[in-house]
Parts: sequence; C-alpha cells; structure tokens
Amino acid sequence: MALVLALGNPGARYARTRHNVGWWVADELVARWKAPYTGTSSLWKAWRARVGEHTCDVVEPLTFMNLSGEALAKWGEKHPFEREELLVLSDDVYLPAGAIRIRAGGSSGGHKGLESVERSLGGREFARLRIGVGEHGEGSLREHVLETFEEDDERKVSEAVLIAADAVETWLREGLTAAMNRYNRRTTQEEQAP
Repeated sequence: MALVLALGNPGARYARTRHNVGWWVADELVARWKAPYTGTSSLWKAWRARVGEHTCDVVEPLTFMNLSGEALAKWGEKHPFEREELLVLSDDVYLPAGAIRIRAGGSSGGHKGLESVERSLGGREFARLRIGVGEHGEGSLREHVLETFEEDDERKVSEAVLIAADAVETWLREGLTAAMNRYNRRTTQEEQAP
C-alpha cells in the first residue's frame, strides 16, 4: 500500500493558484490511473488505484493548507499506513517555476502545509516531492502563493506536473532512491543548460 498526500486549498478560488500545484499532480495521477473515487469526509477526499503490483491511495486534504496534518491524522485512523509508504506533494517558492525535487526528508522551508504534516507525524522523516512555483520577490509570500501564474510560469509548471506524475510512478514502482536519482538529476541538468 502507498499513500500520496497532495497539499492544496479547497474551493474554486484557489484551484489554479501556486499553492495548489500538489493537487494538479494528484489530479493528473487520478486521470492517468483512472482511479476510482473512494469517498470524502469533512477533512479529505480520496481515490484508490491499482498500479501494476501496487495499490495507491491519493488523498487531497480539505482542511486548507495550514491544517493538512489534521486531515492526514484522521485518514490514518481509518487507513493505517507506515511513514515509508507516504509521499507528500507540495509547491515550493524556493525552486524555479517548473523545477521538481524529491527528498526523503528535510526542512519544511516555512511551508505551512509541510509543517502541519510534520506535527502530525512527529517528525520530518517522510518523502516529499516539491514543485517549484517561483520566488516571491519583494511582495508578500502569502499573497504570492495564493495568486495564479503568469502565462510563461504556468506553462513551465504544467509541464512539470506531468514530470512530477512520472516521478510519483517511479517512486511507487522502483522506490524513492530511483525517483531521486532520475528526476533530481534531470532537473539540475536542465537548469544548467545554456
């Protein structure tokens, strides 16, 4: 069993904002896998797919970003999971728009959703895939993540969503190390290209 937790904010107002790119990847996976909808609660909505030999739940918290860990905790009460079975998808303002990074753990970088998940799990040791949404520059970080993309950045991020979905499939089939080796290196080489 595997669990993909995609961070975002519920409601049409936030659907295309920077903070919701985790949901964009989840939606791509659900469509790609033709994953049946398995239900909702006040805290989350979920799908379950069979991918090769693996069963994977895709969960989107409905708590708003800052309380994502509460949704995960409630999910875990009904669907127990091991920490190594979890992959969290989130946006990252410290990565260029369209870059992706996969890590086995690490700092939240000030991301309120990741901080909430850390509190819920009692530590930072969980896999995360972050999608770059571009730095916020001079303005407010909160406003930046709740805004929609400019056209060029949206194109880059939309392309990255497809690559991120490929990376999730690699994690599921081959493990975290394979996904990190394949997709972190690829992104770094692309950034260094002239």
